[in-house]
Amino acid sequence: MVSEINSCLKTPVAVLLGGQSAEREISLQSGKAVMAALSAQNISAVAIDTADEQWLAKVAENYQHVFIALHGGEGEDGTVQGALENIGVTYTGSGVEASAMAMNKMSCKYLWQGIDLPTPKFAELTADTNWPGVIDEWQKVIVKPAHEGSSIGMSIATTAEELKNAFAQACQFDQAVLAEQWVSGREFTVAILGDQPLPAIELVTDHSFYDYDAKYLADDTQYLCPCDLTLEKQQELQQLALQAFKSVGCQGWGRVDVMQDQQGNFYLLEVNTVPGMTDHSLVPMAAKAAGKNFADLVTEILWLSLRKKANESVEG
Repeated sequence: MVSEINSCLKTPVAVLLGGQSAEREISLQSGKAVMAALSAQNISAVAIDTADEQWLAKVAENYQHVFIALHGGEGEDGTVQGALENIGVTYTGSGVEASAMAMNKMSCKYLWQGIDLPTPKFAELTADTNWPGVIDEWQKVIVKPAHEGSSIGMSIATTAEELKNAFAQACQFDQAVLAEQWVSGREFTVAILGDQPLPAIELVTDHSFYDYDAKYLADDTQYLCPCDLTLEKQQELQQLALQAFKSVGCQGWGRVDVMQDQQGNFYLLEVNTVPGMTDHSLVPMAAKAAGKNFADLVTEILWLSLRKKANESVEG
């Protein structure tokens, strides 16, 4: 695969990292890990921080293909993807429309509702929301900025006052905020690589939910892969995740987060089009369970995007 990649590339791969979103620090780590993996495979690559105002000009002048390692903000909402298409540079992962859809949790949930894929009930919050009414209906909710990742700005509410405060906190990160009915049960994530779901990972934490601290700071968060679901339930979960991924129009790679209630039913939470790519992130963990090391994973993501480019050229 590496020889095929190098034969396709006329310039080094530009690895986009950093940026200006709230997930900048995680993106820097992901980009560094991707750079190391490409180097280990003898694939030439250059890191470019999109916080630099001249990043797009640098790419346009020097590179033909990009590995996107940006999390949140313009790197995941289709903005960077659209800018790259405008200058004729190809890239890893999902396209403009799918990226924009996946980044908007509310849009995803409306889509899934419309095609009868299971997702927790939800409501958009505004300053005029009837706070007691939401709590009376659902008792417990999780409040989320519609366009942020890494659980940034998220909190749980069980009273009207908590809900109002959670809304104010989420508004610091996004103008669009939703409240989602709390699902009490187990949390899973399923990575997608090409058209294949990888082994599911169960996320176990003593925190009230899998928040930013549980993801990046806590020492006691457990990642169970393989998880102890029955084979039938594992397959059900993987197929649901793949359906969700494809329904949004995503391509290449990504990750789908899912809850399972106490009756065993699965509920879709969100799609991540550029998940964390450090050597201890969830997608690499799932790939390892499927027999792929980190360098193999990075190489396959790159190869998928180059094959897509080649196929589009043939079709054109």
